Amino acid sequence: MAHEPQREPERLPQPEPLPEPLPESGPHPQPLPLPQPLPQPPTHEARARAFDTVAAQYATARPGYPPSLHDAVEELAGRPLAGARVLDVGAGTGLATAPLAARGARVTAVEPGAAMAAELHRAHPALPVVRARGEALPFPDGAGFDLVTYAQAWHWTDPARSVPEALRVLRPGGTLALWWNVPDPDVPWQAAQEARLARRLPGYHRHNAAVTAPDVLTALALPGPPLRPATRLLHWTRRVPLPTHLAMLGSRSHCAALGPEAAPALAAEDAVLREVFPDGVVEEAYALHLTAVRRADG
Repeated sequence: MAHEPQREPERLPQPEPLPEPLPESGPHPQPLPLPQPLPQPPTHEARARAFDTVAAQYATARPGYPPSLHDAVEELAGRPLAGARVLDVGAGTGLATAPLAARGARVTAVEPGAAMAAELHRAHPALPVVRARGEALPFPDGAGFDLVTYAQAWHWTDPARSVPEALRVLRPGGTLALWWNVPDPDVPWQAAQEARLARRLPGYHRHNAAVTAPDVLTALALPGPPLRPATRLLHWTRRVPLPTHLAMLGSRSHCAALGPEAAPALAAEDAVLREVFPDGVVEEAYALHLTAVRRADG
């Protein structure tokens, strides 16, 4: 009987060899860092309250106002500051209040923040300070003030309430004057700094009220004839050490409200400005927006 030839056993496919494990001492791939969440924009109320946390810093680092401002206020008010009864609302630490008094005005300061008012009283103990808001001035109708002023402060109020309050306590023909120092947008380094801060700080405050104030006043629906605001735009500069400039930035409501979360943006500004101002002295440039409106006579 013939024998069939023996077949070779079928060879099954072999699995691919597993890669050799990395030695314990060898380098391991590092995980990619997780993106850090951006800080949340502070609310309007949080920014307003934040000034009390930086009152002393505000007093020492914020800019004052040039004499040309007071000349312009006198021109728009139609009277000298000397002898005028002035109510300075949102007076803060007195950066506008004290110069008004130095021009001979009889000034009463109104400030809602406890720490800011305490700083004003500490620096200027002879100036009367009242704790109140612009929407509810604690003075009788026809109190007879020649001027109600807001320096760097009117945007914290509700105009529909603060403007009637100002007109209520002004004498007939008296003047409501609002002004703001704004980083001069025509100066390249200032414009670049504002753009950097807007990128790094969510919801960064853009100083819009300084420009829109005349339109806001004109649009208010109030008894009597419509308000007719007049404006002036002044330019001025001051030279300060770099740490003072950074402290000024830190005293702005946005940075103050963010607290430690604003530190990286300020540190970045420190690095940039050391290149722009190698001598360590910063020349801050300001556009000073002044808006004034008179109460109707009679």
